[in-house]
Amino acid sequence: MLGEQYLELSGRITGQRVLDVEGPTIETSVATKGTIRGVQVQEIITFVGRPTAEKGVLHGVGQGVITTAASAGGGEPEMVTYTGEGIGRISPSGSVKWRGSVFSRTSSDGKLSFLNNMVGVFESETDADGNFSEKIWEWK
Repeated sequence: MLGEQYLELSGRITGQRVLDVEGPTIETSVATKGTIRGVQVQEIITFVGRPTAEKGVLHGVGQGVITTAASAGGGEPEMVTYTGEGIGRISPSGSVKWRGSVFSRTSSDGKLSFLNNMVGVFESETDADGNFSEKIWEWK
């Protein structure tokens, strides 16, 4: 069952490289900022995308790190890591809309501790100019 949306971030592609011309296989890195349940966070994502047998459809596998800054009250920064997998559909404008799932883990006991061992479903989009947006919902 789909639960509440807990994450909304936006940012930009920070780099891309070709890993293999057969296919091709492209690695993309993204840096974002936004909120998780009202907590300001930043995120770094790296994923590898490859075309599927269907024209205009990509398969992607990636991983990411989400961090918070130290709180004003002196609390320690928090860190969440995750892996994900999804399907991307390329639009005529050159944007790619991704849908998939993420598996989070953290040893944090702070505001992001609820993410430990959580499965989420995501929607993200990259436009032709390299802008990136992302939303994640809990999958209960």
